[in-house]
Amino acid sequence: MKYLKTVIFVLSLVLTSFLANSQSIREGIQIGNKAPEIIENSVNGQPLKLSSLAGKIVLIDFWASWCRPCRNENPSVVAAYKKFKDATFTGGIGFTVFSVSFDKDVNAWKTAIQADNLSWESHVCKPGSTADYISRYQIRSIPTSFLIDGNGVILATNLRGEALAEKLASLKK
Repeated sequence: MKYLKTVIFVLSLVLTSFLANSQSIREGIQIGNKAPEIIENSVNGQPLKLSSLAGKIVLIDFWASWCRPCRNENPSVVAAYKKFKDATFTGGIGFTVFSVSFDKDVNAWKTAIQADNLSWESHVCKPGSTADYISRYQIRSIPTSFLIDGNGVILATNLRGEALAEKLASLKK
């Protein structure tokens, strides 16, 4: 029975992906839009694409080590990650975070990742960034976040504190 549920879920993801592509969801930053691609270097210096996390529910989290509100929000993000990383959702299997840092000091960025126990693997940073995705996401201040489904469609924005965990709980199967 569990195998059958898994097969049905995978088929529904494939069908949803096919339908989403055939309906050509518009790229943008509004709920219901497809989130713009982000390609940036990871902690180990290798390029990492947001789209590489397809199939999962993803929180795109724009932050920096020097940003006190960002650092104050990190415990809530860590708690949500630990609670939901292996969950099955409507629209994705598993939850992760794609952390996009505005740090200019790479060492401060890496130190903050360790100090705040940001244990997910998807961390990117472009020191002194004027990357095109900043304007595409219309980032005016941080922290700023976007929750996307397994197809990259934006489900919610700027969920803070318990609001992130509540939204994720509402998406669980």
